[in-house]
Amino acid sequence: MNVTKPMREPVLSFADTILDQGSEISTKLDMLRIEKFPPNAQKTLRQFSLAEVADFVGVSQSYLKKLHLQGKGVEPAVTSTGRRYYTAGQMNELRALLDRVPHRRPGEKLQVIAVVNFKGGSGKTTTSAHLAQYLALRGFRTLAVDLDPQASMTALYGIQPELDEKPSFYEALRYDQQRRSLQEIIQPTNFPNLDIVPANLELQEYEYETPLAMQRKDSSEGKLFYTRIGAALAEVEEDYDVVVVDCPPQLGYLTLTALTAATSVLITVHPQMLDIMSMSQFLLMLGDILKSVESAGVTVTLDWFRYLITRYEPMDIPQQQMVGFMQSMFAPQMMKNHMLKSTAVSDAGLTKQTLYEVERSLFTPATYDRAREAMDLVNAEVVDLMLQAWGRRGA
Repeated sequence: MNVTKPMREPVLSFADTILDQGSEISTKLDMLRIEKFPPNAQKTLRQFSLAEVADFVGVSQSYLKKLHLQGKGVEPAVTSTGRRYYTAGQMNELRALLDRVPHRRPGEKLQVIAVVNFKGGSGKTTTSAHLAQYLALRGFRTLAVDLDPQASMTALYGIQPELDEKPSFYEALRYDQQRRSLQEIIQPTNFPNLDIVPANLELQEYEYETPLAMQRKDSSEGKLFYTRIGAALAEVEEDYDVVVVDCPPQLGYLTLTALTAATSVLITVHPQMLDIMSMSQFLLMLGDILKSVESAGVTVTLDWFRYLITRYEPMDIPQQQMVGFMQSMFAPQMMKNHMLKSTAVSDAGLTKQTLYEVERSLFTPATYDRAREAMDLVNAEVVDLMLQAWGRRGA
């Protein structure tokens, strides 16, 4: 009697398995995006309360109410209880009306803020994404640059790299004849005043191609790789006041190229022993490499650099000790305000949103307000540093 053996399902290789699973995740995320942002799967932007608008524009709430009652300026949406709400576009109109537009003035250079850390999980992308949006809400013409091939900030801004097929900064950095102008790569966001240079996995090609270009005897471009981001940004310099660069969590050619283009550097630090040990190695390696770059004739001159404590839990004694440890060594370079760890930030991220996008009503008010206050204080401190670099008084 012949017994038919059951057919075994073919065993997929590790490579095939992760390709299948990656594709499934991508498809499900796209479905979530379409569900969250119908009808065209594009992000919109909520309206802002009177208190928020007064803070972003830099006037009192009573003054804005007076303008509205006198029929001047914009017409906000008014609820049945008398609450006033404004769009981000209306905030810009108010700034223009009140002559409070903060754009660069003649002689003030483009600010390029590189946000860096050698270790993942330091809050680097969260910091970059919120900072760029805050600057836009304050009226600065802002360009967000995602240099991380993992493209987390790109996804947070509503672009799914593997499906939307948007070009990355790599197209403006590549060493062949297909190199494109940065102007062709920049994409708008749902925030007025804020554009983005998206990222995708293709950015990793720059890490492979740069050492090859450096070895070619007939190519001077490879030897001057560290000038490429600065040269690309020069093409769009007149369109922006500030650029926020989310660097990869590694000390490669992308990070080095960004640092040599930067006017300022924000180093994110999670206040735990292993993270600070990792940061010390990052600083030692970075310093040695920048010395080599300087020996080639390029001096990295910064208006400022600061260490930003992220994911901070004020009641955590070991974290308090780590913060004190850092302040005892280089207090002048420490940001005065810390980015707090908050469920509000992570919960907003579940729907690919930031604290500036989500509705406060969806959260426990105290939780949202605590996270938002900390975020605003950090970002306002960065604005003060920018204004000082331009020779203006702080905000």
